[in-house]
Amino acid sequence: MDYTATQSGFRQRKLQPDMRLRNSSVDGTDGSQLFEDTSAAASGSQTGYSNQQAGLQAAGFPSLSDPMSNLAMAYGSSLASQGREMVDKNLDRFIPISKLKYYFAVDTVYVGKKLGLLVFPYMHENWEVSYQQDTPVAPRFDVNAPDLYIPAMGFITYILVAGLALGTQNKFSPELLGVQASSALVWLIMEVLAVLLSLYLVTVNTDLTTIDLLAFSGYKYVGMIVGVVAGLLFGKPAYYLSLLWCCAAIFVFMIRTLRLKLLSEAAAEGRLVRGARNQLRMYLTMSIAAAQPIFMYWLTYHLIR
Repeated sequence: MDYTATQSGFRQRKLQPDMRLRNSSVDGTDGSQLFEDTSAAASGSQTGYSNQQAGLQAAGFPSLSDPMSNLAMAYGSSLASQGREMVDKNLDRFIPISKLKYYFAVDTVYVGKKLGLLVFPYMHENWEVSYQQDTPVAPRFDVNAPDLYIPAMGFITYILVAGLALGTQNKFSPELLGVQASSALVWLIMEVLAVLLSLYLVTVNTDLTTIDLLAFSGYKYVGMIVGVVAGLLFGKPAYYLSLLWCCAAIFVFMIRTLRLKLLSEAAAEGRLVRGARNQLRMYLTMSIAAAQPIFMYWLTYHLIR
């Protein structure tokens, strides 16, 4: 160890130039270092990103910062919005979605009253649809207004009940259930088309629309469900009794509802009006009402054994 003499006479130890501080390391691999040097990693990631961008450009993909790609994206979005508007216009022309909202404007009170009216229409007196500024009020405000909620739910429930009835006979299969649903739907469409053709041939000026006819024709599913469920629970005699009651109820319901739409004002009020055209309207009303019990029996008799 080297010592140097000072002016005061004391000797002082000469420090070595390669002495290291306690608990420190020059190479920076010790865990006591407070901050890591991330400059190399950052430069590596930037180099990788630039290489990735260069690879995409070499493969034919435009850079995200390219103004032409941004312009192309904006043009593509504008074309998509225009196509969507065109589809909405054409769809609304064939399927009036805005009008369909009216037929589904129902609530629980309306559904309960309407179901009661379909099963027991004999005590109901006022069958006219209420209007507000030449526009019919929503079904939830008028029990006489047609709706599509009950026919749609009735159709679905009828298919489910039919599947249950086929299951009790050990005949259930997805194919057979599909045949049941498709046949019921085809008969419904044929019925509506036949009524439209009859109205055209008779030249009846009425405010009935195709959706109105679809709604009135779909109300028979309520009686069909009642008949099938009664038959499953209490046997065939209960099926015939309940179906007979529901057939009579739907006949009265259709007569009292359609006479205000198809017959003249005087005939709708119950006064005798002579005339060939008015007799044709009366026969047409009776035919539409009489067709409902026929379809109800045709679509349910094979479900009860």
